[in-house]
Amino acid sequence: MIRFLKVIVWNLPRIYMIPQMAYRAKHADRYGEEGCYAYARLAIRRMMRSGQITTKKYGVENLPGEGGYIMCPNHQGKYDALGIMISHDKPCSVVIDDAKSHGILVKQFIDLVQGKRLKKNDARQSVKIIKELAEDTKKGRRFIIFPEGGYLHNHNTVGEFKPGCFKSAVKAKVPIVPVALIDSYRVFEEWTLKKVETQVHFLKAIPYEEYKSMTTAQIAELVRDRIINRISEVLSPA
Repeated sequence: MIRFLKVIVWNLPRIYMIPQMAYRAKHADRYGEEGCYAYARLAIRRMMRSGQITTKKYGVENLPGEGGYIMCPNHQGKYDALGIMISHDKPCSVVIDDAKSHGILVKQFIDLVQGKRLKKNDARQSVKIIKELAEDTKKGRRFIIFPEGGYLHNHNTVGEFKPGCFKSAVKAKVPIVPVALIDSYRVFEEWTLKKVETQVHFLKAIPYEEYKSMTTAQIAELVRDRIINRISEVLSPA
């Protein structure tokens, strides 16, 4: 939390970026998806610089070269999506809990990257979002969705994955990219201002042909196991 406060204070001179995000989101046709994403990453880089945050990326070569796909990471904290975006050069977006998406800065950021707001207790709206995700990824867009649904100060452990998070990928028949996040929780949970380093590992994409005969529960288990294995390989090498 103390790092979060420092980031806010140090970036007060750049508060103009918030209305700029809103303006660019409103005029997305003029700035284009790449232009909006570039501005979002500029905001992330400035936050990282002021917060002394470093993120190392691995496995970029595992990302599909063309077409849309869905990235499914473990969930550790508020920095997770930002760490993935700063590591992912091509435009991508995120699915976020609607209840957490309307605060100042968060709202403008989500609008800028054309994120999807999911109302967890609204079954009809959830079905609508699943359909939108499938349609958008078919068109070549890329999304981050957190199968754990949230985080409970779980640090580098991985909770259960919700099978419903994989329905969009199945419907769109697009690749699923497991993403292993390591030490992402440290950014805003540790009570320190010392330099912090996180890791983003893009694992080998799972093509539709590999998971088409599986249930969403089986897909969830497959993705979760691959993430757990990578975290174990990094933190407890043989």
